[in-house]
Amino acid sequence: MAKIKSRYFCKNCGYESAKWVGNCPSCKEWNTFIEEIISKVEKQSAWEKRPSTSSPKKLSEIESKAEPRIITPDKELNRVLGGGIIPGSLVLLGGEPGIGKSTLMLQVALALDHKKILYVSGEESDHQLKMRAERLGMSSELTFFLTETSTPVIFKHIEALKPEMVILDSIQTMHSNQLESAPGSVGQVRHCAGEFLQFAKETGTPVFIIGHITKEGSIAGPKVLEHMVDTVIQFEGDMHHSYRIIRSTKNRFGPTSEIGIYEMLSDGLKQIPDPSKVLIRNFENSLSGSAIGATLEGNRPLLIEVQALVSTATYGTPQRSSTGFDNKRLNMLLAVLEKRGGFKLSLYDVFLNMAGGIKVEDPAIDLAVCLSIVSSLEDIPLPLKSCFAAEVGLGGELRSVNKVENRIMEAEKLGFESIYIAKQGKIPKSGNIQVKSFDKLVSAFSDIFG
Repeated sequence: MAKIKSRYFCKNCGYESAKWVGNCPSCKEWNTFIEEIISKVEKQSAWEKRPSTSSPKKLSEIESKAEPRIITPDKELNRVLGGGIIPGSLVLLGGEPGIGKSTLMLQVALALDHKKILYVSGEESDHQLKMRAERLGMSSELTFFLTETSTPVIFKHIEALKPEMVILDSIQTMHSNQLESAPGSVGQVRHCAGEFLQFAKETGTPVFIIGHITKEGSIAGPKVLEHMVDTVIQFEGDMHHSYRIIRSTKNRFGPTSEIGIYEMLSDGLKQIPDPSKVLIRNFENSLSGSAIGATLEGNRPLLIEVQALVSTATYGTPQRSSTGFDNKRLNMLLAVLEKRGGFKLSLYDVFLNMAGGIKVEDPAIDLAVCLSIVSSLEDIPLPLKSCFAAEVGLGGELRSVNKVENRIMEAEKLGFESIYIAKQGKIPKSGNIQVKSFDKLVSAFSDIFG
């Protein structure tokens, strides 16, 4: 009988220790060590390692060749992955419960009807998977489903089936008989991910693994899990809105700045190739407190409606609340408006919202935020078919933003007549849209409000 012993693992970074310690020597976090029962006798890995044929090579001896990508019918996913799926890659997809991770992966599997795909589910039964597929209205004779959580059993089926792609839902439900700890523990998550990493690299089979996230928004399990995989994709969105954003936070085969946008419908996720049209309202009537900001998500320009509401403070301390925008940056912009613009906002509650449930971190949205606040304060609507793209500094100056040409082109494509930007050395050429540039925030106010 194998001897059993316990070890302590850091939940944050996966550091292993023989005894409990308060401060992790690796990541310096406090109170992150948990005890796990492991087997003292080393057992054979579930995936049998092939004999190594590699040898040291000079850089000049390494043959350079382009990796053939698997192009999926999902253009939004292709964009985020850098053009398609790389054979032998390990992709981690994380997101909140119910956000649509399983639906997205099932859609991809059923849409690739010319590839043999194994979908391994540790959370749903065969009947539930069948019901989900019927709801999506999709089917494929080359997609196989397996409801199993033991990695040795999974690899036996993989050996027999020889799939061209494997989808694992989810990594927290998998367990290996090499460890005695429970599924979802730090050791099990790290070990099972390592087995699938070894399988992907040795066979050239792409593997997608779905991961849960913690209440802080990070992927559950040790941080080393994100270091092991080739690509980390975050599936984001507000549960009260239908729009979902998929973005890569790590990608060894492409940029990490691309995003894909979907709409969650009753029959699955619908791709949004032109998101600006659905994130802004019609131009039929003007409302005070509403401004259109030209932001950039990766290399993709987006026009987003910024809504502000300024009302007299009911309580002693004015409220400052924002949805989809950094609250600290909102406080900074309010201070700039009060100090440089002369608006007495310390007496008012300020509420800010990015329409559509989108989270914006681009500083180019600053000008639209300031104008929407002043518009609501003075109850004066902003000009119709005008949008804004400039960063606001602490001195009340307007700073230029990157890729302003792309923002101008997107605004022109959607029928905007003017765009307000910061003064820069060379004003981009425009066709049917008027480009207005200013060096100070008050100058833009004077042009708009008179």
